[in-house]
Amino acid sequence: MYSIIKSILFVLSPEKAHNVTTSLLGILCKIPGVSAILRNWYVVESASLTKEVFGITFPNPIGLAAGFDKNASYLHSMKNLGFGFIEIGTITPKSQLGNPQPRLFRLPVDEALINRMGFNNNGINAAIKRLKSRPKGLIVGGNIGKNKVTPNESATGDYLLCFESLFPYVDYFVVNVSSPNTPDLRQLQDKEPLQALLSTLQKANGRKEHRKPILLKIAPDLNQQQLDDILEIADSTSLDGLIATNTTISREGLATLPKEITEIGAGGLSGKPMQNRSTEVIRYIRSKNKRIPIIGVGGIHDVNSALEKLSAGADLIQIYTGFVYEGPGLVARINRALINQVEKA
Repeated sequence: MYSIIKSILFVLSPEKAHNVTTSLLGILCKIPGVSAILRNWYVVESASLTKEVFGITFPNPIGLAAGFDKNASYLHSMKNLGFGFIEIGTITPKSQLGNPQPRLFRLPVDEALINRMGFNNNGINAAIKRLKSRPKGLIVGGNIGKNKVTPNESATGDYLLCFESLFPYVDYFVVNVSSPNTPDLRQLQDKEPLQALLSTLQKANGRKEHRKPILLKIAPDLNQQQLDDILEIADSTSLDGLIATNTTISREGLATLPKEITEIGAGGLSGKPMQNRSTEVIRYIRSKNKRIPIIGVGGIHDVNSALEKLSAGADLIQIYTGFVYEGPGLVARINRALINQVEKA
C-alpha cells in the first residue's frame, strides 16, 4: 500500500511531500478510531524488544531520527507508528527560517536524500509549548544546536540555553555539532571547543537534582584520529552516548548522474549510500570502547541493514530516509525480526 502512496507523494517536491504527509497524518489521528487502527498495524510489543540504555527503558530499539519532527509537532501521530522513541529538533534558541528553498532533494536511484535545511525550526519556546502536552509513555530526545547568527565562540551559550530550557520536557539530549548545513558548525567538533562545550553542559547537568543523559551526534566524515579524539573527550566529560552518524558531505559511489548531483549542490547526504560508512564508524567506536552507548543511524532501509548496525555495536538505531522510502511498515518489520532472532536463540 505504501508504494502507491509513495508514488503520489514523490510527484510533489520533497519538502512539500513531508509537510502534506505529516499534516494529513495529524488530521487522521484526530478521527476516532484511526489511532487504534494505526497502532494495530504498526506497533509491535514484546518484552524481548525492551532495552535499557543510559538509564532509560526503551519499549523497542528503533527511533525516529532528528530532522523529521523539528518542532515537536508530530509526537502524537508518530507514536502510533511503532517507534520506541522520537528525537525532535534540531532546536535552536531562536526561531530561524533555515536555508532558502529548494533545500531537500531526492535521489531515487540511490534511495537517498540530500538536504541543506539549515536548522529551520520555531525555536525553544514553540517546542516547549508542544512538549507540555506530549503523549504519555513516549520517550523524547531533544537534539540541540546553535543559531546560524551565533558565532562559534559564543555557541556554548546557545547550547546551554537550549539545555536549561528543555530540561524539564525531554528525556535525553543530543548535542549536534556535526550538521554540514550551518556554516562552520563542524569546527565545534575539534578537540578543544568540543571539550569545553560538553564540559559546560555536564556541569549544568550535575547541578540538577536528577541529571539527564547527554549524547553527541558525530559526522561520518571524521578520520580515525578525530574519532579517537571524540572517544577521549567522551571519556573525560562522562558523555552518556554517541549517535553515529549524521549526514555526509561525500558523494562517492552514487548511481545518480554527476550532472544532477552538481545541480543539487551542497548538503548532507543520507540514505542507502550511508550504510557502510556509518556502520564502519560504529564498529570502530565499539572496538575502542566497549562501554559507551551508541545509537546507530545511516542507511537503515530494511531488516538486514538494521541488524547490521546492531551487530556492529549499536545499542539503539534510528531511521529517517529509510522511513521516507519504505514507509512505517519498516519499523514493524525490524521489530518482528528482532523478536524472531530472540526466539531462535
